[in-house]
Amino acid sequence: MSNSSLPSEPEFAAFAAIDWANQKHVWRLVPAGSTTHEQGQLENTPEAVQVWAMSLSARFQGRPIAICLEQSRGPSVYMLCQYPHLVLFPVHSTTAARYRQVFSPSGAKDDPRDAASLLDLLLRHPDQLRRWQPDAVPTRLLQRLVEQRRVMVDEKTRQSNRLTACLKMYFPQLLQWFDDLSAPVVGALLERWPSLQELQKAHPGTLQKFFRGHNSRSQKRIQERIQSLYQAVPATSDPAVLQGEAAVARGLLALLKTLRENIAALEQQIESLTATHPEHALFASLPGAGPVMLPRLLVAFGTRRERYYNAYELLCYSGIAPVKKASGKTVSIHFRRSCPKFLRQTFHEYAFLSTRSPGWAHDFYQSRRERGQSHHAAVRALAFKWIRILFR
Repeated sequence: MSNSSLPSEPEFAAFAAIDWANQKHVWRLVPAGSTTHEQGQLENTPEAVQVWAMSLSARFQGRPIAICLEQSRGPSVYMLCQYPHLVLFPVHSTTAARYRQVFSPSGAKDDPRDAASLLDLLLRHPDQLRRWQPDAVPTRLLQRLVEQRRVMVDEKTRQSNRLTACLKMYFPQLLQWFDDLSAPVVGALLERWPSLQELQKAHPGTLQKFFRGHNSRSQKRIQERIQSLYQAVPATSDPAVLQGEAAVARGLLALLKTLRENIAALEQQIESLTATHPEHALFASLPGAGPVMLPRLLVAFGTRRERYYNAYELLCYSGIAPVKKASGKTVSIHFRRSCPKFLRQTFHEYAFLSTRSPGWAHDFYQSRRERGQSHHAAVRALAFKWIRILFR
């Protein structure tokens, strides 16, 4: 195959594909202008990858080599991107699986066959693949931080739900006294008085001092809690339940404390990076772009504008644009499921936040709701508009 079939790309000395695995990787390679395919295995270690990459550099005198692989993020990309002569072409896992199934409808597969399929895709359909071009370091760092913050927030919610279920077993009154079970005051209270029975033995003066020491400034609220806890009836008196659930609650509270501290540390880093980002002023001017959503919008668009040729590409990639299926006289519109979920979530949440203040976004959302659309469908329609505006 001629190297010129890869538009706007350098003249490649060879084409290769790697099927990445936990222990050993299978690679397949064909030099440019040759029909002889080579194949081998590679240990999953940075040292082995370095030896393989440098041997290719020496063999082809440092000329660029096209590498096709199934990951756009992950250890394979991060190991291989260190070598400037390796030009990476990531392929979506669904695309790779469907392409392999075309020639293996039985579903038979193994690592050498997967590598051969990836190489065939690279050789026959280069116009359908896009070269991996990472964004600027500050943007990529910000992306990892905001994604990890979301993961930790979701984990905090999960552990809070587990704590709620635990307290319902032996101490349900805490759910009425405190709005946020992950608050430090709840952990301190259960550490000192693990059950309602022990809490009711405490002196009212001790309880008042405890609540004031944990930033409870409302004397009325303190008195209501103290009066309520003395009148409360234990949910159970079974020692097995009391001791067992109290031990579980202490463990969950320790997890919540750690998550809360990690989230705060991430937010501090995110705030610092966002303030110095070159695109900060542009996105800070948007309605609804607060301290959480602003950095997420920054990384959603990135600083490499050439990643998307037009707004429609971003609409499809983010999952905001629906999928149209037509066959004969039958036409149907479906929700797009194959997309980066965090990216779609970013645009969806931002679109809803923009409706909270008067303006065209609020009016557009209300008009969609009045026409009978569901909340999420109306928000996606608004996000569709916002992406086109922001891309412009």
